[in-house]
Amino acid sequence: MTSQRICLIGGSGFIGRHLAAQLASRGHRLTIASRRAPPPGFRVLPSAELVSVDIHDPAQLAMLVDGHDAVVSMAGILHGSRAQFEKAHAQLPEKIVAACRRQNVRRLLHISALGAAQDAPSDYQQTKALGELAVESSGLDWTILRPSVVFGRDDAFLNMFAGLQKMLPVLPLAGAGCKMAPVWVDDVARAACECLARKETVGKKLDLAGPEIHTLADLARLAGRASGHPRPVVGLPDSLAMLQAALMEWLPGPTLMSRDNVRSLQWDNVSDQPFPSSLLGFEPAALSALAPDWLAGRGRNATASRYRAKAAR
Repeated sequence: MTSQRICLIGGSGFIGRHLAAQLASRGHRLTIASRRAPPPGFRVLPSAELVSVDIHDPAQLAMLVDGHDAVVSMAGILHGSRAQFEKAHAQLPEKIVAACRRQNVRRLLHISALGAAQDAPSDYQQTKALGELAVESSGLDWTILRPSVVFGRDDAFLNMFAGLQKMLPVLPLAGAGCKMAPVWVDDVARAACECLARKETVGKKLDLAGPEIHTLADLARLAGRASGHPRPVVGLPDSLAMLQAALMEWLPGPTLMSRDNVRSLQWDNVSDQPFPSSLLGFEPAALSALAPDWLAGRGRNATASRYRAKAAR
């Protein structure tokens, strides 16, 4: 594939860091937009420029995307008020679309979330759906990716469960029965790379669900066992789950669970569509083949190395 100049909006986040590494390995030149200092461990690649910009300012956004062959929109938040969700998930995609039109950037890849729907139970899911509508009606050459819960060595998901079980004698869990199809972060990044390389993905909305389905309680137990700190996992009824989340919203430090998160867990995070392997050219990795090794503090196993080698090709 010919080298392209690609702008990543939200590129310093969890998925963005992995996507940037894969795009750079394919020879692309990157502009990574960030409003704040990058997180610890963030490494600026030689072919990437980290730009400090207010992505919510239309004029700055237009200057940011100018001269690029493609834009990847993946900014988002997990916690906040309805207004904050709308700003990040609905209004920002509208502004990105407008900036692309203004600067004649035709290719737009938008990373949304599985479960996004206007009739979904949570503000997170509803506003993600509004963002998808803005992209679908843009008139641009768009593709939308909708990953299930994303896991990886540096995630804030399985590692959170492992850390909590190291500290707590029992893990009380909201949404314990919610079903999920976890997808590896490197597979999400590879899917994005393939979409940018394949014209046949234009105008497609693709669900990215991993090959295994687990309940949230199953995933919490797996994280505890693999990290060497297995604890009893106790599912909470909805009323207690909402009370627990309300209390956690007031605790100092990063929010681990909010009431909106609890509402999201009322819907299973699985897809009735198979992973789009024939369109993207690869099969997704299974969580059970990858996660136990890094949760146990071991090095990358042969399976992970094999998948990484495939992703680099």
